[in-house]
Amino acid sequence: MFIHAIEVASQFTRPIHSIQGYYGSVEVIPGAASLFFVNADGWALTCKHVAALIVNGDKIAKRKSDFEADFASMRGKKKDKQILKDLEKKYALSRNELFEIRNSFINCIEGPLSFQIVAHPDFDVALIHFTNYTKLHPHSFPVFPRKTVGLKQGKFLCRLGFPFPEFSNFTYDQITDSIQWANTGKDVTPIFPIEGMLTRHLLSQSGQVFGFEMSTPGLRGQSGGPAFDFEGQVWGMQSATNHLDLDFDVDKAVLRNGQKKHVHDTAILHVGHCIHVDILKSFMTQHSVQFQEV
Repeated sequence: MFIHAIEVASQFTRPIHSIQGYYGSVEVIPGAASLFFVNADGWALTCKHVAALIVNGDKIAKRKSDFEADFASMRGKKKDKQILKDLEKKYALSRNELFEIRNSFINCIEGPLSFQIVAHPDFDVALIHFTNYTKLHPHSFPVFPRKTVGLKQGKFLCRLGFPFPEFSNFTYDQITDSIQWANTGKDVTPIFPIEGMLTRHLLSQSGQVFGFEMSTPGLRGQSGGPAFDFEGQVWGMQSATNHLDLDFDVDKAVLRNGQKKHVHDTAILHVGHCIHVDILKSFMTQHSVQFQEV
């Protein structure tokens, strides 16, 4: 049903790989998000919350650098444990605090990485403009519907992204006490589609339609990926997942392998939230970003 459309959307959809480290831990936690290019001038769409992780990476890196510089300058003046305690309070650090994050744009450009981010003031949308590259990898770009009245309940769409990160090209460097990208390990992660039916439209507090709900969840890592129809036309962008209480609580005795077992369960319906194509087109038009319509 979506075979051709997935092939089309895969041409312009790309992963953002990230690795995270937490204060006091040597574990490296991989994650991924999505973006999709809209033209040959290096413009791409993603979610504002994805773009915020990219921007916050610099702030987090500076806090780590300042923390380490302060610790180095204070060593010898009192016990290290007391210094750490004082600095943890100063920098609001705890064992559950994100301490490092590194991001990598996969198969997007060749050449130096230079980009600007433009975030939507109201909705979970952001534009990324890659500049000063030597080559842009995507060579085909999405087509958006000129008329969007057909985006109604019952319409089937597919979403594409990178929810199950399988890349392993990272490590923890004991010498520098930091997480690092590595030249070894797997550096790719598979693209993953998921289909669903449009169930409801999403309204802002002012009553404006800004998105739509789908009958299946958007998966972690698909944020920023396109939502498209059978032909590959883009009707929206995956943004979030909502959790609806079905009020089907189960407290029941059952038999499993001949043994009695008591089951306690609460049924939750996970539904996807997507940004409406009209919001995407309006935002691109506002910033003079060219895109294709039919």
